[in-house]
Amino acid sequence: MDTESTYSGYSYYSGRSRGSHRHGERSRDRHKSRSKDSRSEKSVTINAPPAEPLLGDSSVRGEEVQDDNWGETTTAVTGTSEHSLSQEDIVRITKDLEDSVGIDCRRYFTLTLAVVLGLLVFLTPMAFLVLPHLLWPEKLQRCGTACEGLFISVAFKLLILLLAVWALFFRPPRAGLPRVFVFRALLAVLVLLFVVSYWLFYSVRILDSQDENYQGIVQYAVSLVDALLFIHYLAIVLLELRQLQPCFSVCVTRSTDGETRHYNLGQLSIQRAALAIVENYYRDFPIHNPALLTASKSRAAKHLAGLKVYNVDGEFPATPAEGPGNNAAAGLAHSQSRAMIAAAARRRDTSHNELYYEEAEHERRVRKRKARLVVAVEEAFTHIKRMQEDEQKKAPGDVMDPREAAQAIFPSMARALQKYLRTTKQQHCHSMESIQQHLAFCITNNMTPKAFLESYLTPGPTLQYSRERWLARQWTLISEASVTSGLKDGSVFLLKCIDFSLVVTAKKIPYIQMSEEYIDPKSHKFVLRLQSETSV
Repeated sequence: MDTESTYSGYSYYSGRSRGSHRHGERSRDRHKSRSKDSRSEKSVTINAPPAEPLLGDSSVRGEEVQDDNWGETTTAVTGTSEHSLSQEDIVRITKDLEDSVGIDCRRYFTLTLAVVLGLLVFLTPMAFLVLPHLLWPEKLQRCGTACEGLFISVAFKLLILLLAVWALFFRPPRAGLPRVFVFRALLAVLVLLFVVSYWLFYSVRILDSQDENYQGIVQYAVSLVDALLFIHYLAIVLLELRQLQPCFSVCVTRSTDGETRHYNLGQLSIQRAALAIVENYYRDFPIHNPALLTASKSRAAKHLAGLKVYNVDGEFPATPAEGPGNNAAAGLAHSQSRAMIAAAARRRDTSHNELYYEEAEHERRVRKRKARLVVAVEEAFTHIKRMQEDEQKKAPGDVMDPREAAQAIFPSMARALQKYLRTTKQQHCHSMESIQQHLAFCITNNMTPKAFLESYLTPGPTLQYSRERWLARQWTLISEASVTSGLKDGSVFLLKCIDFSLVVTAKKIPYIQMSEEYIDPKSHKFVLRLQSETSV
């Protein structure tokens, strides 16, 4: 009996040891799979394309610990290594090169067609006048005074047409559009058909019959030039005058920070409306600053970083490849996310206080560093005035130029300006060279310290900064409707850049009905009656 009980107890212990051994293997397998998943997620995060920069806590900490060397303030933080390229980067660079080659080929092809069509238009009237003298000169009738007057008319009309075509069609291209401009293509086809029809009539009725009436031939050439002038007038109406009257109110919103502007546009196609919006964007919108967006992201990450989820009950089967194990792991991840969201929701009562005090502290730091910057710049400009007074007493060869003066006083304000730009997250927008150039410009034009500081205290439009800070190589137009179709009420399309996109919504300007109300001038007259008796 004792032996059986001892054996049974040994069996139970061995079973437990084997069970614990299996459980340890299962936990190790789960740990390996989780570590493998974490390594794969890390590699994906590192190799993220720079089109969507990962701006998190690391970038904020990097800005806080950097020293006072000016060159380090222009360091860009991206999601990839400095000397590494991911497969997505290689594909993107290859696609950009192919797109640039395609755009250049299309541009030169369009220019070539325009030049060929222009030469055909201008050489056709001259050919009409010259061919009879070359083919049957002995049969032609003598050209009288009226005929010679028509020569002068043709010459001046061709000169006017040449200048008008040059002013309207041969302007530097503002942008490369994805599709053909419909009205311009229709006008080109109309001119080509018109010239071909004139050539057909000329070959049948004049060349074949060898018409002797040279004055009639000259009038025929004059009619062609008159018709070309009318077509050019039609081109002015369709390309320039038609879009002047506002018909749509367009709302443009930047996707990252919600910056919004409103514009009035006329009867335009979607692609030409997009071009007008991009031109207005560089003029009206402040420069896109992704560093200002990291504060909210770091704050949310900081709130969620203090939350930990523990699993106090529930064992899961051993191998991750089995179906129940995967379902259990997915259920665990889902429950953890729900627990973190619920905990964050319970902490929302205190998060607004933290946000309030953070913003108040940031505003206090900005005002403090702004005051230091203003004082430093005023002292530097005061020193410049003293230097100018001293230089007036020197010989002409010893006078300091504005560039040297800017380099002389820049160190006195550099530290205060650097700290202010770091606090307001503008250090990547201004380099030391650009600041010195702006300072030299202000000294040359005798500008005040306030005029010098305006570029740094108030964020200006995008064009105010250097081209490498804002110039996008290509904008992508995303629209459900055809880009050659006109704007309609409720039209929505996107203009996508590398770091952000512009969401455009069009609303039609309503029809306004005004009425007139006549007011009789006599209705404004009244009689003032005064009482002769007064109270005592």
